[in-house]
Amino acid sequence: MTLQKRLADIVGAANVLTAPEDTKPYFTDWRKQYSAPAECVVRPASTEEVARVVALCARESVAVVPQGGNTGLVGGSVPTGAQREIVLALARMNRIRALDVLNDTVTVEAGCVLAAVQRAADEAGRLFPLSLAAEGSCQIGGNLSTNAGGVNVLRYGNAREQVLGLEVVLPDGRVWGGLRGLRKDNTGYDLKQLFLGAEGTLGVITAAVLRLYPRPATSATAWIALESTRAAVELLAALRERLGERISAFELVSRSCLEAVLSQVPALRDPLRTPHPWYVLAQFADSGELHERVEQALAEREAVIAQSGEQARSLWRIRESIPEAQFANVKHDISIPISRIPDFTRIAGEALAAAFPGARVFCFGHIGDGNLHYNVGPEQLLEKREAVNRIVYDTVERLGGSIYAEHGLGQLKREAIRSHKSALELELMRKLKAALDPDGLMNPGKVL
Repeated sequence: MTLQKRLADIVGAANVLTAPEDTKPYFTDWRKQYSAPAECVVRPASTEEVARVVALCARESVAVVPQGGNTGLVGGSVPTGAQREIVLALARMNRIRALDVLNDTVTVEAGCVLAAVQRAADEAGRLFPLSLAAEGSCQIGGNLSTNAGGVNVLRYGNAREQVLGLEVVLPDGRVWGGLRGLRKDNTGYDLKQLFLGAEGTLGVITAAVLRLYPRPATSATAWIALESTRAAVELLAALRERLGERISAFELVSRSCLEAVLSQVPALRDPLRTPHPWYVLAQFADSGELHERVEQALAEREAVIAQSGEQARSLWRIRESIPEAQFANVKHDISIPISRIPDFTRIAGEALAAAFPGARVFCFGHIGDGNLHYNVGPEQLLEKREAVNRIVYDTVERLGGSIYAEHGLGQLKREAIRSHKSALELELMRKLKAALDPDGLMNPGKVL
């Protein structure tokens, strides 16, 4: 009996895809930079089915590529084509298993779309704060496997901080049932941390217990003009002194990013009458009156404070449209100590201009937690990606930052990590991989 038939016995024939027109979306990444065939796409509907599929693949020495919404930017959720592989697409595992308002937790399956989890929390009078541009299509399993960040890290932390418990199918098909809604549990190693941010290379996350928070009663959104990144960092410090934890998002946007969005999305307009080199999109949330306090804090700034929900959504749509508006360029997802961001933008910008006259930087991101998306165009520079990367990465390391912040390593950054991790760190990572996945069948060709 063929592998496909045995897989069909587990998940049903309709959920084993082999026709090219059916498998193509699963074999190509969102940016269309990585594409390779696999033997088939398998669409399980339960943890039991995932376990049986993974166990069968382990016996047959077939690699498993877990895939959520396939919205990643580093080729981490598609096949490499280097060996026998299947894509394990988890979209059918989309149930919300439980929502405990008194414990402020929700238990969801890996295929739940992020926006659906947000909506379930909201309907229960709670907030699930993980939020990013792809939230209408990305899935929780992928968010956790990449330790996604998003716009609310400043106040609530990364995806890792939202997780209390996990359910994981291990590389041999056994199921670790760690779905505990506990905030304190010091009974040995915190095993869930092994799988958060591991990009599916150590096991398949099938469900999670997530933290919920009180839903803010009021919010305010502001678009603020600035002359430099130093002014943005100083504004963040000043607002923290005045408004404290009421700042939930603080997003940096360069003028080049705004112009790219306005050229690609005609329905959007420049929020201010005069252009400025930099902007910040800030979100504030509280349980009481807020608008007056924000207006007072920004009284001496050139800024627009949204006066309606529609206006706030329009401002956020600018930010959310940036990734697609400047699609074809050399992309970087970096992390810098907040105080060194002005130095980074100056040093890297000057070095790129000297090395590549006419280069244009599209810089945006989560300045509140030090994470910048620092992309360099035009498209022709893709052919010189390594030289561009060297300038950016050397500047990041010089300033004590990290060359990878929230997008993961995948295939795109797998080789570069060797130059930016110590030999001991890489040794420990390899030993961990060998201990949990000795045959190297979980998402091979990614991370290591």
